[in-house]
Amino acid sequence: MAPQDYNRGFEGIEYFTPQHVTSPGSIAQDVQSEKPTPTLFKPLTIRGTTLRNRVIVAPMCQYSTASHGPSTGALTDYHIATLGHYALKGAGLVFIEASGVQFNGRISPNCPGIWSDAQIPALRRVSDFIKSQGALSGIQLAHAGRKASTCAPWIAGAQKTEGGKRKVSMRAEADIGGWPDNVVGPMGGEEWTWDGLKVSDDGSGYWPPRALSETDIADLVQDWAHAAQRSVKAGIDVIEIHGAHGYLIHQFLSPLTNRRTDKYGGSFENRTRLLVEIVTAIRKVIPDSMPLYLRISSTEWMEDTDVAKQHGTWDVESSIRLAKMLPGLGVDLLDASSGGNINRQRLNPFDTKDYQTRIASRIRQAVKNEGLKLYLGAVGLITEAEQARDIIEEGGAVAVRKVDAELEKEANAAVGMTEAREGGEPMADVILVARQFMREPEWVLRVAWQLGVDVAWPNQFLRVRFPKL
Repeated sequence: MAPQDYNRGFEGIEYFTPQHVTSPGSIAQDVQSEKPTPTLFKPLTIRGTTLRNRVIVAPMCQYSTASHGPSTGALTDYHIATLGHYALKGAGLVFIEASGVQFNGRISPNCPGIWSDAQIPALRRVSDFIKSQGALSGIQLAHAGRKASTCAPWIAGAQKTEGGKRKVSMRAEADIGGWPDNVVGPMGGEEWTWDGLKVSDDGSGYWPPRALSETDIADLVQDWAHAAQRSVKAGIDVIEIHGAHGYLIHQFLSPLTNRRTDKYGGSFENRTRLLVEIVTAIRKVIPDSMPLYLRISSTEWMEDTDVAKQHGTWDVESSIRLAKMLPGLGVDLLDASSGGNINRQRLNPFDTKDYQTRIASRIRQAVKNEGLKLYLGAVGLITEAEQARDIIEEGGAVAVRKVDAELEKEANAAVGMTEAREGGEPMADVILVARQFMREPEWVLRVAWQLGVDVAWPNQFLRVRFPKL
């Protein structure tokens, strides 16, 4: 290596940051191992992008942008510090949190947006740093619908009802940057608040929505496309459409929250129309080489309720039917989550085991049986000790070191989701991890070490690298 190559800077960025010798989180160049590399650490190419491994940082709300002034909705150096660190420590793709395609599409006044060209430079600054560390940069485009104009959760949690209970949600008034008169949804009126409570109720935490007109919907579709174009200008590698967790697209998909009688309500075709129009509009304005992901709630956990028996619900079969449509629309990866649309859902995802990975596996197999190509992402809660149970077929896991019991379970769960089982298919093609990255930004490096996989570390951290196995 020539002296001038010892500390080459990453090209295309306005400040100096070292070019890593080998991209962190990828297999080290000098590795010669007799053990097979787990699929989790094999690259994956989707259109014009290549993930250095199969671990993706899921979008996580941070409520950390300005609520007013010229920087409203623009990312800040806080996002470089957090998202950039996940990239530095080896994640394959780092998603920027749900970003509103319209001013009123944010969850809170402190959530980011990409409805204005003024927000492009800050987005580019974050994206550039993520990519300078060898990861792909992604953005989740979103509209909160009837769940919009609420406060950050720590603000809500500091408030109590007259009965002394902590509030789960708190409405954002206009004086703190909220938009109480411009919360929207497929349906309108006080009976359609997310928590089902009237504004006068002491425990109410959501605003009544107004129903979107067909003209509003046409404008909305174009605003999704415009947000995608801005993301491309900002250098983003991957776009994900947020159609999950009870936000606007999910509200249209579900017959429980969509009782419209026009072309956007009623039948499955009508309820999926908004999503199809958004996907089509985005695919037209982004490069063919850019992957398009979609996140949905694969079920709203209302199947056995009386209201679902009366009106229907969005369930796994609905998701499978939708998934089969996606390859023809230009969607490359389906990120399968669940819940969030109905406050009376019958399952608490924080008290479950491996339900989401098994649903992802069902969808993946159903799509493959049709001869269609759609990558599947499994999301959620792999750090729960019980979740590792039954994910990996007996005898199929890569041998791990008995160093840390919890990490061992996390590593096995991660491998089991993406590894082809004997005589079968993997549950998913990639895994999306959220909260664990907040606890341990170096999670990818720790999992690799636990599995005995020798991956590259950042240049600046080589002195503290875990010892080679």
